[in-house]
Amino acid sequence: MSATIDAPRPAHGIPPTGPRPDETARLEDFGGLEIADMDLSQPLTEAQRDRLLAMFKAHPVLVFRGQSLTKDQQYAFTLNFGEIEGAHVNRLIDAKNYAPVHTVSNLDSEGNPSEVLRERGNYYWHSDKSYHAVPSLLTMLHAVELPPKGGETQFANTAKAYAALPEADKVLVAGLRAIHSWEASRIQSNSRPATAEQMAERPPVDHPVVRTHPDTGAKVLYLGNHASHIVGRPVPDGQVLMRRLLAHATQAPFVYTHRWRQGDLVLWDNRCLVHRALPHEAMGTHRRVLHRTVVKGTVPY
Repeated sequence: MSATIDAPRPAHGIPPTGPRPDETARLEDFGGLEIADMDLSQPLTEAQRDRLLAMFKAHPVLVFRGQSLTKDQQYAFTLNFGEIEGAHVNRLIDAKNYAPVHTVSNLDSEGNPSEVLRERGNYYWHSDKSYHAVPSLLTMLHAVELPPKGGETQFANTAKAYAALPEADKVLVAGLRAIHSWEASRIQSNSRPATAEQMAERPPVDHPVVRTHPDTGAKVLYLGNHASHIVGRPVPDGQVLMRRLLAHATQAPFVYTHRWRQGDLVLWDNRCLVHRALPHEAMGTHRRVLHRTVVKGTVPY
């Protein structure tokens, strides 16, 4: 449903103006929230910030429509959620200096749309920076330029997916830890192999296959393309299990597909979601440009 940052949401769950648009209905069923009538380019009051954080705690995806933010304004808004990660994988035109607000696009080094992408990891289900010892809490994307069709972003709710696991599988995965690595991510996405420097900079880490959300206490599956196998088990067996769990978590009942509109700002909780981008039509002709910020999280447990 739509909500304003200051106004209470209708108790009956249906906006007073009439039926919910289809996409808003899907977002709500997924557990997300669309927020209307808020200008994110302006500093938040303390009351607005408190309500915003409460909504994020209750809804793993927040969608703000009709925003127009400079990079400085997006940086300032992101700070409401915590420390911004300043180091990003150097795969983007304006990320050479690891700018905290960087560009996700299909543009080549000369600024032209291209079908040949240097990195393909965004098109595979993943949780941002799970290959870090301290992975990301939140990711935020602001739509600056969009193609006429396609380029959606999909989200899978891994808390709902864990809750729907058969009890035997919950017993099976309890206490398991998985290896997450930048190298595995590149291999599994058929991207350019990681260099020795990149592998040294981002050595493999292990995280629980079932982590506890630090705010809600919910059990969630923590997996995705950055995760490869299970600690203490034969690699092939662990790979099979992780793929089976990911296939379960990304079934249609757990997935929301966001169809971008100009000016959308979408933020999501990496602690209980995996996400992926979908290609758009005629990628060599149409530009897709979004500005991205990431907030540092905590060690999974």
